[in-house]
Amino acid sequence: MAVLKIFPEKDATLYSAYPSMNTGLDEIIEASLTTFTDGSPSPQASRFLVQFADDDIDSAIALIPANKYQSGSWNAKLQCFIAESEGLSLDTTVKCFPVAKSWGMGTGRYLDVPMVTNGTSWVWSDYSGSIPWTSSIPTGATSSYTSSVFAGGGIWYTGSQYSASVTFNYRTDKDIDLNVTNTVRAWTTSSVPSQLPNYGFIVKQDLEFVDNNNYQPQLKYFSVDTNTIYPPALQISWDDFSWNTGSSTQTVLNTLPATINLAENPGIFYNQSINRFRLNARPEFPVQLWTTSSVYLNNYFLPSGSTTWAIKDLETNEYIVDFDNTYTQVSADATSSYFDVYMDFLQPERYYTILIKTTVDGSTIVFNNQYSFKVVNG
Repeated sequence: MAVLKIFPEKDATLYSAYPSMNTGLDEIIEASLTTFTDGSPSPQASRFLVQFADDDIDSAIALIPANKYQSGSWNAKLQCFIAESEGLSLDTTVKCFPVAKSWGMGTGRYLDVPMVTNGTSWVWSDYSGSIPWTSSIPTGATSSYTSSVFAGGGIWYTGSQYSASVTFNYRTDKDIDLNVTNTVRAWTTSSVPSQLPNYGFIVKQDLEFVDNNNYQPQLKYFSVDTNTIYPPALQISWDDFSWNTGSSTQTVLNTLPATINLAENPGIFYNQSINRFRLNARPEFPVQLWTTSSVYLNNYFLPSGSTTWAIKDLETNEYIVDFDNTYTQVSADATSSYFDVYMDFLQPERYYTILIKTTVDGSTIVFNNQYSFKVVNG
């Protein structure tokens, strides 16, 4: 299976409390509510924009076989990683929509002194004094604000097929992982009747401008300008599973315990490379036979349809790609079981480890033999 991640070309937060402030280079993007702020006692809100380059999206989509693209055997997910959360109610819902107007990133940060206004803000789609968000709203788009704040806060397409949402509570993970396949399809398929221009996504809380100082949920995420390994990403996955073993006489592994190893792992990969990892598998205690070669050299295929792979960051132990029964299945050809990894979705200059999960004889086993590798800038 295939998984690819694209990182943003720009992002910014729009703050109703600071109508002309640009935050295009801030390390944080946020969708928060603030009931009382300095000099502005009215309920306030913030929303953030994130955009991915057309060329990057088109390059990723071009890798998907046409029949898989047309049949919908792929998906796209907007991922944002939490930096700080506080004030959440029992349930807090975040929504995502495609932006309906172009916008300028700018070079500001939150509460810069003097304030930077050379990019998008609550009122302006670009620099201060340029084009207001609420002028010339396209058909099918909307905006949302109250009389207590300046008009603005972005504009977005409202079709139900393009909206995505997630609800958080006290104990759930606050990372955003939203299915935005329909939006990406509308950006990249000319046959879509209402094809959309790519101006990125806007992320906001569903319930805003609540005049209650006991209700101030704040969700702050790492931006593309973060100095961490958690920038936003657009993850595109597609089903490239293949099981074509030809005339191979290898059998499928059907007994435990078993040994699974990477056939070859150079250990270092350039970030523009695509590597096919091949797997050697055999029973730990193979049946002894009268043969002219060692039974320990016999390779086995891993079971079709129940073997998947995952990648973890070796330092943080976090899943970069989790096991997925659709998009990370292990394939097989006449040589061995295998899977392909696109290295450019991994942060360079870091170490990663590969895990294999398979079901054999009714038992599901995860093999983590520290198959580590490093991705470097090429």
